[in-house]
Amino acid sequence: MLVTILSLVVVLGVLISVHEFGHFIVAKAVGIQVLRFSLGFGRPVFAWRRGETEYWVSWIPLGGYVKMAGLEEEGMVGELEGGKAAVPIDPARAFDHKPLWARMAVILAGVTMNVVLAFLLYTALFAASGVPVRATTQVDTVLARMLPPGAEALTTLRRGDRIVRVNGDTMRSWGDVQDHLLTSGPKTKLEIAGRTEPLVVRLPNDTPARLRLVQWGILPFAPARIALVYPGEPAARGGLKPGDLVIGADGDSIRSWNDVLFKLWESPGKTVALTVRRASALVHLRVTPRAQEEDDSLSARPKTFGLIGAEGDFPAIKKRLPVTTAVRAGAAQTVGQLGLVLAGVKRLIQGRGFRDLGGPITIAQVSGQAARLGLDRFLIILANISIGLAVLNLLPIPVLDGGHAMFLIAEGIRRKPLSPQLRMRLTQLGMVIVLVIMVIAISNDVIRNVR
Repeated sequence: MLVTILSLVVVLGVLISVHEFGHFIVAKAVGIQVLRFSLGFGRPVFAWRRGETEYWVSWIPLGGYVKMAGLEEEGMVGELEGGKAAVPIDPARAFDHKPLWARMAVILAGVTMNVVLAFLLYTALFAASGVPVRATTQVDTVLARMLPPGAEALTTLRRGDRIVRVNGDTMRSWGDVQDHLLTSGPKTKLEIAGRTEPLVVRLPNDTPARLRLVQWGILPFAPARIALVYPGEPAARGGLKPGDLVIGADGDSIRSWNDVLFKLWESPGKTVALTVRRASALVHLRVTPRAQEEDDSLSARPKTFGLIGAEGDFPAIKKRLPVTTAVRAGAAQTVGQLGLVLAGVKRLIQGRGFRDLGGPITIAQVSGQAARLGLDRFLIILANISIGLAVLNLLPIPVLDGGHAMFLIAEGIRRKPLSPQLRMRLTQLGMVIVLVIMVIAISNDVIRNVR
């Protein structure tokens, strides 16, 4: 419990600080008077002043704000932000007196800082600690339909076969196997433990075909053990816990993680009876995978496949990347995570994702699980949540950054700003919407943990 609470404090503290610091530093840079910098809402627990700016740590730890001259909202929003600042206001340095581009830069600085933080975390981890690579060369499954012409010999591999060498080079991880299959010449020799003759595979000079082979054609062995369960997802609702070893599904024996995946992929919206070993006991659970649409043309998954929101526990080693490669990998990871969050937002807009919304308890549980798996995993989750915070803040809801950006876009189109009265009414409406979303998220948290 202590690890979970500390993880929540670190995650919220870092992400809110980084986000609000973005607004703060850009506002200062363009000459806007910053009246208050606050972590949290409501009245302060700690407060001090430096120069013209008040610094608060407030008692409602669900966000933060930067109060700028010209944006001192009254009513509900003003009270939530602790009321008026005690610092005298310089009208010439008010937010509304700055050029449109400067105001837009201030509004977008927070989400930009969250995305930059995620990119830097991904890149630093890839360069300093390395990317996790499966610490095995054992084969689990070969999907014949995913093999390019000439690679048919791979279908003779059986579960448990260990690839010792490829083209004479010793294999120490599954990443080594993949790298050699991607970069070798047209004729590739695989030496298998216990076999006297190597497998000879002829591979086409076709990058997509080779990617399809290494990603989906030949799959490594891993035990069907659960490492991480995302709150609100079908795995959590069905009762799966980190450390569970899946040994059966709908009466069929499960011997590897891929067995679990194949069963779930084919069962979107259908209840699957799972048997897991938890410590020394057998536990019987029922999990209903949610439907997910596949958008990867190279994938072996069905067009609509089942997903439960759990990650496997794979023995892994770390492979450090050169700095330039780490930068590219960090950028790719950032873009990929943005895509995942946007897909979640799309489900919300379609009315299908409200049950999956999570609040502070969800963040605490996920970050706590990740912290127990190690610092690297915790920092990856921190980066993932930072991306989520950036995207959610860009939603066009008044009171969020996206809503303020919409005000500025409207001003640019109309050639004059919206009236203060209209902005205030829309902001108060936005606050109600945000509070409703928060209530739903926290209610989901409570319901999940009562079940």
